[in-house]
Amino acid sequence: MSELRDLVRTIPDYPKPGIMFRDITTLLGNPEGFRRTIDALADRYGSSSSIQKVAGIEARGFILGGALAHRLGAGFVPIRKKGKLPWQVVGHDYELEYGADRVEMHVDAVAAGERVLVVDDLIATGGTAGAAIRLVEHVGGIVVEACFVIDLPDLGGRSRLEAMGHHVHALMAFEGD
Repeated sequence: MSELRDLVRTIPDYPKPGIMFRDITTLLGNPEGFRRTIDALADRYGSSSSIQKVAGIEARGFILGGALAHRLGAGFVPIRKKGKLPWQVVGHDYELEYGADRVEMHVDAVAAGERVLVVDDLIATGGTAGAAIRLVEHVGGIVVEACFVIDLPDLGGRSRLEAMGHHVHALMAFEGD
């Protein structure tokens, strides 16, 4: 994974001073890096996986989740920020350090009992991923795991999701962020 890690661009002081932003667009833009990322995630779940849906969190989770759903032979579910979906939605509000936000999905995107993999590019504090998991569970979906390309373990997101009773997988971690 060190070759993939080397393809992640670090942008200091973005979006504010003291933040080291981990940008995966450079990894996605590298054909070999993107392929190896999707392969590594797909290999974890297997081609005969029991995953029926992959729920990708806006926006980079769409890119990863769509490719992963294709590889797993699963359907894809977009989890979007409030007001972005064109039909009836179900939503979940969650707290941020500076306020609140909401994620939504179509009411019929996940059927009761369907096995769902939640995907995003990065887990930091776990707020958005936790809200996405709660949303899937609210409609009766079974969250198999939450997977990410990057974990920022010092921010506690993995621990937060595990405390909710969920398995978490990340291809790489950036400590000290």
